[in-house]
Amino acid sequence: MIFTKNILFKALLTLVLFIFFAPLFAQELPPINVFTPQQYGAENQNWAISQSDENYIYVANNLGLLEYNGASWRLYNSPNETIIRSVKAIDDKIYTGCYMEFGFWKKDVFGTLKYDSLSKFLKTPLIEDEQFWQIINVENWILFRSLNRVYIYNTESETFKIIESETTITKMFKVDDTIYFQSINKGIYKIQNGKAVLFLENNILKKEPIINMFKEEDVFVFLTQESGFYRMKNQVVKPWINKTNDILSKYTVYSGIKLKDDNYALGTISNGLIQVDTHGEVIQEINQTNGLLNNTVLALFEDKDLNLWLALDNGINCINSKSPIKIFNDEKGNLGTIYTSAIYHDKLYLGTNQGLFFKTIDSNDAFEFVKGTKGQVWCLVELKKRLFCGHNSGTFVIENGKAEKIAEIQGTWSIKPIKGNEDLLLQGNYNGLNILERQKDGWRFKNKIEGFDISSRFFELINSHEVIMSHEYKGIFNVEINEAYTKATNVTKDTVMKELHSSLFKYDEAIYYAFNKGVFKYNKEYKSFEKDSIFSQVYDAENYVSGKLIVDKQTGYLWSFSRHDINYITPGKLSKIPIIKRIPISNALRKGVPSYENILNLGNKKYLFGTSSGYIIIDLNAIKEKSYNIYINSVVSNAVDGPSNKLNITEVADLENKQNNILFEYSVPEFDKFQNVEYQHQLEGIYNQWSDWSSSSNELFKNLPSGTYNFKVRGRIGGNSTSNIATYTFEIQKPWYLSNLIVALYIIGGLLLLLFTHHLYKTYYKKQREALLKKTKQELEHRELENAQQLMQFKNEKLQRDIENKSRELAISTMSLIKKNEFLNDIKKELNSAKIDANLNPVIKIIDKNINNTDDWKLFQEAFNNADKDFLKKVKSKHPKLTPNDLRLCAYLRLNLSSKEIAPLLNISPRSVEVKRYRLRKKMDLPHETSLTNYILDL
Repeated sequence: MIFTKNILFKALLTLVLFIFFAPLFAQELPPINVFTPQQYGAENQNWAISQSDENYIYVANNLGLLEYNGASWRLYNSPNETIIRSVKAIDDKIYTGCYMEFGFWKKDVFGTLKYDSLSKFLKTPLIEDEQFWQIINVENWILFRSLNRVYIYNTESETFKIIESETTITKMFKVDDTIYFQSINKGIYKIQNGKAVLFLENNILKKEPIINMFKEEDVFVFLTQESGFYRMKNQVVKPWINKTNDILSKYTVYSGIKLKDDNYALGTISNGLIQVDTHGEVIQEINQTNGLLNNTVLALFEDKDLNLWLALDNGINCINSKSPIKIFNDEKGNLGTIYTSAIYHDKLYLGTNQGLFFKTIDSNDAFEFVKGTKGQVWCLVELKKRLFCGHNSGTFVIENGKAEKIAEIQGTWSIKPIKGNEDLLLQGNYNGLNILERQKDGWRFKNKIEGFDISSRFFELINSHEVIMSHEYKGIFNVEINEAYTKATNVTKDTVMKELHSSLFKYDEAIYYAFNKGVFKYNKEYKSFEKDSIFSQVYDAENYVSGKLIVDKQTGYLWSFSRHDINYITPGKLSKIPIIKRIPISNALRKGVPSYENILNLGNKKYLFGTSSGYIIIDLNAIKEKSYNIYINSVVSNAVDGPSNKLNITEVADLENKQNNILFEYSVPEFDKFQNVEYQHQLEGIYNQWSDWSSSSNELFKNLPSGTYNFKVRGRIGGNSTSNIATYTFEIQKPWYLSNLIVALYIIGGLLLLLFTHHLYKTYYKKQREALLKKTKQELEHRELENAQQLMQFKNEKLQRDIENKSRELAISTMSLIKKNEFLNDIKKELNSAKIDANLNPVIKIIDKNINNTDDWKLFQEAFNNADKDFLKKVKSKHPKLTPNDLRLCAYLRLNLSSKEIAPLLNISPRSVEVKRYRLRKKMDLPHETSLTNYILDL
């Protein structure tokens, strides 16, 4: 880019003149989006703009390649850290050229652009310090232009052709699928069969840098840098229109394109954008004073939606050229906030907080101030073929840009006709209701209606003598007026119906009251308000801004305002049910004052909306529904406090359990300034309901549990949903301790544990059973033992009883023997003493025989053995020397018989018994101190 001193001086002079004269003109411009370097996050200077198939915008910036998806900007640094001079989106590739490098970018599976160099495949080395300023495609060829060469790349064979130039190549042009370029001081060449062929050698076009080249039927049009347009027909070159060229000659044109409507857009070095129509007339100039970030336009690009993009020396602008909205910005605040407007006698009047202004309708003339109207203008009303102006200081009648004050009563909110009284008007003021009267010299103030002193901004006549009025803080009043219109005869008050920013209006002969709970219709019969279900649809609690509704008497439209839209209600074409239509212009963009919104019908379905910094014009005829697509730009996962991982957006993702924080970024490539994009999403698998609409273009899901999910997102622009729903499916693995293998191991382990537990329980219960059986057996044995012991005890007891019985028998037997022997001895003694008869000797012998009867001993021995069967054996075994008589004595001693008792048994004397005892001791060899009886008892 070469600047001469002459060009710089010319640019500076033009800028000064424009700044000086700018306040004299008023342009209604299309909406302009502004993108500052701080917003897009790169350098100031931008060199080229292009658009991809998915409608993303790409910008060549000093720092790298910028990508804009409609929601956010992203910078890709230059591949060799130099300035990117050119960009061209072709199919799925973004081609760029910079210093000593050209190639293309392509999105990977993560949605990120990756760069591939093409210049590295050149067999011919690049020229030192070569830069690539332009990229054009035609069929399967892509051309890269530097100042010295044109590199032609065949996308099919991936081969190159190079066209050399002896002089600087200023620009390259594509006309009817043919490529042309200008070689300075040589002429214009056409590329034909891979070679440069001289197309035009004209003295003017040789030296003058050509910015662009166009064709209209059989006429070639050339846009030059400083001399304007030239046309060539039949090899004859002439200036197009001298008037336009004179204007353009004041500036240095750096870029220019032909728009789809056949108009031309020119970017200048010092005067911003100039638009020229098909007849060569300048139709619009947009520069830094009325909307652009910078006056130096380095490149122009018209996108698929006919938006005009400007690559500036400082920033980026997007002009919504075909927007149904035009904007007049009162940048310097000369007008102030617009509260009302009117068209009267081909003049557009604007009532503001600084007074009344006017200009000729449909002109770019500056607004003029109406003298005497300084201060707040509340209303402009055309009644009785007069334009009335309600002002803070009173009431004016406006004619030919002049104001005549007809009432001094301050604060005229509104003026309305009284049906049946053509010479009277009712106006609401700060002090209540007042009457204007038509007199011979015009309209004049007549009187105040006494008995009602409340400020009356919103009021409507029920009939000629009854008025209903609403006050935002005090409620609704019904005022009955006497026949002379001098006094309020009856005032009733409803304090329930009151709300800030509420309003009262008449539509189709019915009176309505509107506030944040809806629109209510006045029932004249019951003198009360009833909710209107149809009109109330224009309001909801979330989007409510103002209850102000405005009736367009020309069309019957009823206008309302919400947070996100301007709404208008039209009468139904086939039924009485009205139709609600929405224009997506948000309150933030309207910059209106709540409850003071105003609308003016300009005709042909064009409407003027007053704002705090000018006004907006909407052309309803130009509103067209567009279809938009939504795209998922990237998906990122990460663990808590861990690094982020980009995910493949083209296939189902399989994520580790810790990677359960998922961030989705999505957008709708939509670039209208007045259309806000809203998004709604759902995550099937956990959040199956659609979310609320939000302007956020990303969503983060934290700590998602394991499972399969399907993310869905859709957009909404101006109430119309996107054509598609973007989806992304991903799966979060179970934690390792819940993986299939581990679960299988859990199951196997569980089964083994169950088997082991079963075995343990089986063993345990077996042992328990065995122990129980053992215990039972032991108990049985114990019981048997007890029974045996008891039986033994019984037997012992029986034996003991037998022994006792035997002992008793033995004792009885022994005593019987003793008694018998004693008796026999007594008889023998008596017989011996008597010796009376010798015949007694046989008797004595018989007695002796009976006393010594061995049978008695045998009987005794048998009885003794029954009682103590082992005793005699023990004595015999211990003392084998004992004789039977000794054993007999031992048996008697065992019975603890005394010597006296033993004597009869042995048929000896007691003294003999003692001798026997003595001899027995000797045989037993008993110590002297041992008692024989005790010894025998202890055996």
